[in-house]
Parts: sequence; structure tokens; C-alpha cells
Amino acid sequence: DIIPQPLLDQYLSMTDPARAQTVDTEIAKHCAYSLPGVALTLGRQNWHCLKDTYETLASDVQWKVRRTLAFSIHELAVILGDQLTAADLVPIFNGFLKDLDEVRIGVLKHLYDFLKLLHADKRREYLYQLQEFVVTDNSRNWRFRYELAEQLILILELYNPNDVYDYLRHIALTLCSDKVSEVRWISFKLVVAILQKFYANNASALGLNFINELVVRFRHCSKWVGRQAFAFICQVGMFSLCISM
Repeated sequence: DIIPQPLLDQYLSMTDPARAQTVDTEIAKHCAYSLPGVALTLGRQNWHCLKDTYETLASDVQWKVRRTLAFSIHELAVILGDQLTAADLVPIFNGFLKDLDEVRIGVLKHLYDFLKLLHADKRREYLYQLQEFVVTDNSRNWRFRYELAEQLILILELYNPNDVYDYLRHIALTLCSDKVSEVRWISFKLVVAILQKFYANNASALGLNFINELVVRFRHCSKWVGRQAFAFICQVGMFSLCISM
């Protein structure tokens, strides 16, 4: 009753490999691009009509097809709701996390948007996997690490201070020592955001431990770039304090 059945059948047939040879070599990519709109039109109650097509696209041999889905999986999660997301999208999301960098960047750019839709227990499972984003297929792909730092600043609100200290703190310290200055600078903002998280949640002991670690690691670093990093962290911290006041 929502859209004509022949039209839906035509859309679902876009994943047929034969059509890629006779109609358009990128027809599967077009199908992937349109899928959130089709899902929104059909509504979550009719997701079963698209589920198999989505899974087929998610395992397509063309990385451009998988990349397209990776960039929109957070939007599809909003459409489907938490139950369908946990059942049908989380396994796809986990697969994208282990894919090529060209696909992983899609989920990374909207990592916060996707994680905030999950229940706290399911969300906590990803704390163990965030470290994997530091490693890329090409170490010169510094924008990947920059995006990770930006997302972590947002993600801080989703976890308690202890989880931030145990997992996200290590990533922040690693990024603060990155070879690319742009990555280091956004990481200094991440460090300050972590400190603000601790003190805003009355976890001053964790904040003090983190500050001591920063002093040892950067203030007393034998290399000038480390000492410079400490100065920049203090600068960002003072600027953030002035803004908040």
C-alpha cells in the first residue's frame, strides 16, 4: 500500500549481478545509496522487505558499495530503531570496522551518531575496538587519525569516567605523539576534554592521575616536541577554561 510492488521488485533486483553487466556497472552502488530513503518510505515495520538486499550489498565485492552503506548506517539505525539495529545492523557495522580503510572511514565519521543509538551494555563492547582505529592500512592516512580524535571528543559523553580512563585515555596519549601536527593539535583538545570529563563527574582522582601522566610523558620529555605538546595542552586547557567562564 506504500509503493507499487513492481517498483519495489525493480529496486530489489538492482543487486542482481546480471544487471550490472547489462544495465550499469555501478547499479549496486546506486542501490546502496538509495536504500535509507527506501527504508524510510517503507517504515521499520516493512524492514523485512529490504533486509536481504541490505545484507547482499554489505557483502558486495566492490568496496565502493560497502563504503556507501558505511556512510549511511547511522541514518538507517535511526529509521529502524534500537531493536532492529541491534539485531540486523550491528553485525554489518562490526564487519565494516574490519574492512578496508575506504570503508572504515564511513563508520568512523559517524561513530558517535551510531554508538549513541545502542544500549549502554552493547555500546560498552566497542571500547575494546576503538584502539583499532589508530592502525590504518596506510600510515600516511593522517586524516583517519584526525577524524578518530574528533569523534572521541564527542564519544566521551557516552561512557563513564572509569571507562574513559581505562580505554580512551591511552588512545588520546598515542594521538598526542602523532607525527602529523594537525593530528596532535586535535588530540590536545581531546586530552583537555577528557580532563573536563573527569572533573565534571567528580572523578578528581582520575583527573590528577592523568595530569601526572601528562607531566611525566610530555613535560619531562627528552624531545622538544614532547615539551611543546605539554605547552599546547596547557594552552588549550586555559582557553577552554576562559570560554566556560
